[in-house]
Amino acid sequence: LYKGHCQNLEIRLQQHNNGKTRSIRTKIPFELIYFEEFATREEAIIREKYFKNGAGRRFLSTKVS
Repeated sequence: LYKGHCQNLEIRLQQHNNGKTRSIRTKIPFELIYFEEFATREEAIIREKYFKNGAGRRFLSTKVS
């Protein structure tokens, strides 16, 4: 699972699937399974960090199943 934040989700997903992100190029194609929207970038970063820890990974595993 890829976790990240961006301002425009459609454009970011397209960039990933077009191979424009070198570090994850070998994992394409990506499929959107879950997203959240936040009012500020700071809130998005805090939530992204949550998804990268154990509790956040467990939460996301319920979305994938």
